[in-house]
Amino acid sequence: MYAGLQELGVANGEDLKETLTNCTEPLKAIEQFQTENGVLLPSLQYALPFLDLHGTPRLEFHQSVFDELREKLLERVSAIALEGKVEERYKKLEDLLEKSFSLVKMPSIQPVVMCVMKHLPKVPEKKLKLVMADKDLYKACAVEVKRQIWQDNQALFGDEVSPLLKQYILEKENILFSNDISFLQNFFSPSPKTRRQGEVVQKLTQMIGKNVKLYDMVLQFLRTLFLRTRNVHYCTLRAELLMSLHDLEISEICTVDPCHKFTWCLDACIREKFVDNKRARELQGFLDGVKKGQEQVLGDLSMILCDPFAINTLALSTIRHLQDLVGQDTLPRESPDLLLLLRMLSLGQGAWDMIDSQVFKEPKMEAELITRFLPLLMSFVVDDHTFTVDQKLPSEEKGPIPYPSTIPEAFTKFLQENRIACEIGLYYILHITKQRNKNAFLRLLPALVETFSDLAFSDIFLHLLTGNLTLLSDEFALEEFCTSLFDGFFLTACSRKENVHRHVLRLLLHLHHKVAPAKLESLQKALEPTKQSGEAVKELYNQLGEKLELRKPSPAEVTETPSMELPLPTVPTPASR
Repeated sequence: MYAGLQELGVANGEDLKETLTNCTEPLKAIEQFQTENGVLLPSLQYALPFLDLHGTPRLEFHQSVFDELREKLLERVSAIALEGKVEERYKKLEDLLEKSFSLVKMPSIQPVVMCVMKHLPKVPEKKLKLVMADKDLYKACAVEVKRQIWQDNQALFGDEVSPLLKQYILEKENILFSNDISFLQNFFSPSPKTRRQGEVVQKLTQMIGKNVKLYDMVLQFLRTLFLRTRNVHYCTLRAELLMSLHDLEISEICTVDPCHKFTWCLDACIREKFVDNKRARELQGFLDGVKKGQEQVLGDLSMILCDPFAINTLALSTIRHLQDLVGQDTLPRESPDLLLLLRMLSLGQGAWDMIDSQVFKEPKMEAELITRFLPLLMSFVVDDHTFTVDQKLPSEEKGPIPYPSTIPEAFTKFLQENRIACEIGLYYILHITKQRNKNAFLRLLPALVETFSDLAFSDIFLHLLTGNLTLLSDEFALEEFCTSLFDGFFLTACSRKENVHRHVLRLLLHLHHKVAPAKLESLQKALEPTKQSGEAVKELYNQLGEKLELRKPSPAEVTETPSMELPLPTVPTPASR
């Protein structure tokens, strides 16, 4: 409590204790101690007895004076940090720190010492080491001081950042597995600016400040974790962090990050959920502008493009372009904007391989993707238009055109072997589901059982699919639809992929009242958790069971109800005359 006072020649509690122990007249000793160490203001000597008359303890008086002086001192320190020449102001603060640092462990003085350190751009290393070695001091010091400690202690900085990164991933997963299923509000609904107001991004932004070294450390943590886990949410955080610093106009960092302008342009596209012609040209300019010897920037650009929000925007834009090309009778290879979208999708999807191999080259685009797969998707769009027009014709003019039920073998093969084709194919299926196109959905659904790296069973796709399926809620009453969806798709992976199990239960929790009772009963049996199932699956299954119990009619008591009909009295037949 009194640490450091002796070094400054100020008497403390221990001195008073010693004085009282060795004196013969304690009252005189106390009076003398008060005179020597009290507030040296002559007029105060007459005011103190007046406070005594009002029953105000001397401790309370001195504490209030102390608190007031401390506030004034804190204000003065903050003022010194802004006035005069830079060298002069920092010299004053360094002198003040030298005189006061011995009191840093004294709780009542500590805020002043910490304030002085906060305003110094470079705290002496010796003092930083003392702060770092003491857990309480380290915890109490301002983030401006911690930055100076962190920049030379990567392990300590990692310990501070690690819980935030775990929290961030958990928050993303909670959104994907949320029980609130809707096609209107999904994982991609919040705007980029809203997302980067999140707690984790804001805390990391504050921790980094204007320190380029700390920013580089965070990026290195994100790259390492992305490589270790393949979790694409780290790519999202990489983009959000840069744009958060952009919002605060931290030019010290934005000007040295070669991805800044590219990320800024892409952020605008993500906000609109579409890449227009003007921005497409800008993005292409950045990619084409990567000079020889600077290819390493492709690693960071690929990570920015691997962000699910970027992939979502690029894939949605691709589907929109394909629809436009159908109307224009134009082939995919003749559209430069479409080819750029594919180039960026390819770069984003190849992020992990590029960073892992450290070979910074854009992935080579397969010609068949453009010449065979995309025209195949366009043919599906034409099939839909043809069928829709045929249905609108008067009955006498209708041709016997049933909806195509077979899938071209090439489509299934592309979804299994080509990552970009698979991504675009999945987004096309999301598109037709959102349009309530049951025929097209049931036609293409079997192709999802086996896809590249099981992308059809990824959390992001299943989150979007379950949301879009709410638009087809009335179809869940049909045996054929449920058999195709559950038996033909979901249940093929439930036993080996717990996340699929969770998404199916989420869907049933939302739409169980639409499913036929017999089908619902068989699904409930099929989805029963095993001993190996996680707590989340068990919890969802129990919730579903409770909902189904509430739907069951209460067993009616089997009792004979008395007849409401009264017996007619027998009336004698009148004798015939």
